Amino acid sequence: MSVLSLNMFLPSLSAIAEDFGVDYAVANLSMGAFLAVTAVLQIIIGPLSDRYGRRPIMLLGLAGFAIGSVGCFLAQDIVGFLAFRLLQATGVVGIALSRAVVRDMHGPREAASMLGYISMVMAIAPMTGPTIGGLLHEAFGWRSNFAAYALVGLGILVLTWRDLGETNRNRAATMGEQFATYPELLKSRRFWGYTLCSSLSVGAFYIYITGIVLIGVSVFGLRPTMVGMTVGAIAIGFSLGSFLSGRLAKRRPLWQLMIGGRIVGFVGLCAGLAIVLAGFVHPIPYVGAVIFVGMGNGLTLPSTNSGAMSVRPKLAGSASGLSGAMSVATGAGLTSLTGAVLSPENGAVLMMSMMLAVVAASLLCALYVRWLDVVEPLAEEAG
Repeated sequence: MSVLSLNMFLPSLSAIAEDFGVDYAVANLSMGAFLAVTAVLQIIIGPLSDRYGRRPIMLLGLAGFAIGSVGCFLAQDIVGFLAFRLLQATGVVGIALSRAVVRDMHGPREAASMLGYISMVMAIAPMTGPTIGGLLHEAFGWRSNFAAYALVGLGILVLTWRDLGETNRNRAATMGEQFATYPELLKSRRFWGYTLCSSLSVGAFYIYITGIVLIGVSVFGLRPTMVGMTVGAIAIGFSLGSFLSGRLAKRRPLWQLMIGGRIVGFVGLCAGLAIVLAGFVHPIPYVGAVIFVGMGNGLTLPSTNSGAMSVRPKLAGSASGLSGAMSVATGAGLTSLTGAVLSPENGAVLMMSMMLAVVAASLLCALYVRWLDVVEPLAEEAG
């Protein structure tokens, strides 16, 4: 649901701008501002869940998402639409706290394996969401996407109310005590290594979903439904990578999967950029190269997420929230940058070059974490 709230309505952005009589850049705030609020919320959600428990914070976030979805569906002007869209951002609890719940129940390697399988299922959302959104738009108009959000949000709220028990058994006595231990996390070089690796890995995804909408229409001449399919194609690789992570994480150290995933993404983009620079600009090899980025993320992210939460296990919620906030903040910045610099003339080469630079930086972060594992071994077997 958290992923669907980001990408399912993307094929409708132009229609939303036209319906409300505003520029595309204003309508695009429904993505950029949404990401910014999501980043801030995760910083707050993590410590709150460490103090008050995962269950109550999860329920509040899901309720906010459902109300925001209904508000977007009913909105009559761009201001009301954007206000309720920001309320939808509370649905980020679905990502931030689900990871913490898994880490509450399992050790580092077991958590990475579980997160791999969960990520494989989550990949259904980016794989199919834009396509479903495009079909709903063509059949019923853009508001139908937000009707679907409302129904899904209410359904998950009921399911969570009935089924999710409390997993945080080591809650701080007060918020003061909670924040007193927070600097332990912020001072950890290993935590920041995992977090930056994760953020930059996800950053390549954000560059792609922002740029491929422009490239799909202006360069490849695709219809909205086909654009939705190209947006979701990266999730095909992510699903495969996540499956492999689930199978391998219990048997292999986290650093091997983390670095291996970065290498897969880097090599795939190098091949794709070489094809484009050779003058062969076609959607099949272009999207095919990006699928390797998804596969690399599927291998890397379960390990980086589990590793970040294992640096200080008692602060798993805070670690999940802070690392998630960094990922979203990085994504928001790269989304804005991508929208600002891409054009139909330079888009195909520049977007892939930007993705390659970000993936290369994430590989350096992964190597840095491995170096820390060697020179600063932890009592917790996080790597």
